[in-house]
Amino acid sequence: MGSGEYLPVMQEIEGWLLEDRPKRYVQLATAAAPEGDDSLNRWHELGRLAAERLGVEQVVVDVRNRADADDAKWAEAIAGAGLVYLSGGNPTFLADTLRGTKVWAAIEHEWRSGASIAGCSAGAMAMGGAINDFRHPRRGGVDGLKVVPDIRVLPHFDRLTQWMPDFALRPFVSKGAVTLGIDEDTALLGESDGSSMWQFRPRGRQSAWHISSEGKQLIEDSVLLRVS
Repeated sequence: MGSGEYLPVMQEIEGWLLEDRPKRYVQLATAAAPEGDDSLNRWHELGRLAAERLGVEQVVVDVRNRADADDAKWAEAIAGAGLVYLSGGNPTFLADTLRGTKVWAAIEHEWRSGASIAGCSAGAMAMGGAINDFRHPRRGGVDGLKVVPDIRVLPHFDRLTQWMPDFALRPFVSKGAVTLGIDEDTALLGESDGSSMWQFRPRGRQSAWHISSEGKQLIEDSVLLRVS
């Protein structure tokens, strides 16, 4: 999602992610941990309201650092999830905090067992194979969490492109990777049959885009892309 996590504008999409799954809405605001307690408390309250609107159980996994992410207590809290949701903040901090930990292993287990997994803004960026450095895009960024290894995500894409012409997007295009731009209050829903082919469908207030060296292309209904 490009933005809008835990807000009413995303309720229909979050409901779809939980459809026919356990009504356990697992929320990690880890990406916002560097912003302090007030920011985390705000995310947890927004998550509580979202779960209440959906009529599901809110499960806060309050991971703020790698020690928390290796705490069996938080890993065990993820069991039985219907949806695991990574919200916004700092994508590099999020990936570096979760990568290779008990909490991330628990998330991967639930996802591969049938739970949905969602990321918004920083959370969406971290789900790819690498996280773009907006200041130095040609450097390739840092490793992501590799839920879908060969994607790169540019969230808040409508705001980003207000001041960035198409040719300036080229450094964000990596050989062997699919670069996706997602506007605010918009989701790109991805489903795979277990192969390298994924179907992506845009939903929400605005649009999603496939970005190549030739520019950006609107994803109008759905697009089938080969990613690892």
